[in-house]
Amino acid sequence: MSDATAKPTASTEEKNSAEKMPERIFLVSYPKIVFLYPLFVFSLIAAIWMSFSDRPLTEENVAAVVVATLFLGLLAVNLVILSFDFPRTTSLTLFFFIAALLMGFVLWARLQPGVLPALTALLAGFHPVANATFYWTVTAILGVIFVLVFIAVRFDYWEVRPNELLHHHGFLANMERVYAPSLRIDKEIGDVFEYMLLRSGRLILHPSDDRRSIILDNVPFINRKEEAITRMLGALQVQLREDSRR
Repeated sequence: MSDATAKPTASTEEKNSAEKMPERIFLVSYPKIVFLYPLFVFSLIAAIWMSFSDRPLTEENVAAVVVATLFLGLLAVNLVILSFDFPRTTSLTLFFFIAALLMGFVLWARLQPGVLPALTALLAGFHPVANATFYWTVTAILGVIFVLVFIAVRFDYWEVRPNELLHHHGFLANMERVYAPSLRIDKEIGDVFEYMLLRSGRLILHPSDDRRSIILDNVPFINRKEEAITRMLGALQVQLREDSRR
């Protein structure tokens, strides 16, 4: 009796997993410029702040100097993210500690000149200031680049289906079809920064009937994509087992 009831339960679970199989999954590889979005957000906030500021733009304007210093610090951090990889959490923690320490010393020396006279003297000529036009210009440049990137990736992406891969590319909607009945996938998170910013990483697709491997860098929300593909492949195997029994 127990065996008879167990079989329909297992069959029901297999059918439910098959029903949950997504029909298609889209994979998009973005260029690294998208990791500059924190600079875009800060530049937009700074532009709005400076637009409503009625204080003269001089070296005595502490708020303007602090905003410009933070902007330069964020720019430096973003450029480091684009230039180097931080595969381990320890390296990320060390970088954040050093960056925060340097930024704190600079701001401390600016706001409290009498506390660190030597550092204050060293930074005596460092008075970064920028008006609202500068920040609006940076915002506009990054905004235009982001829009162009989002348009470009609409003409170059991969579509994963249960038995095949489709590569959509070109403005004329060209399509390359790769037959992949037994697809293997590998996930690599080589940079902690990039994963923190967009939950992105590298996804490597290994079609069984093709010797080449398809490498997609900077795939956002890579864990979600991997889980969806794994669920699709698992549900496909359930369907194949059901068809073979019949």
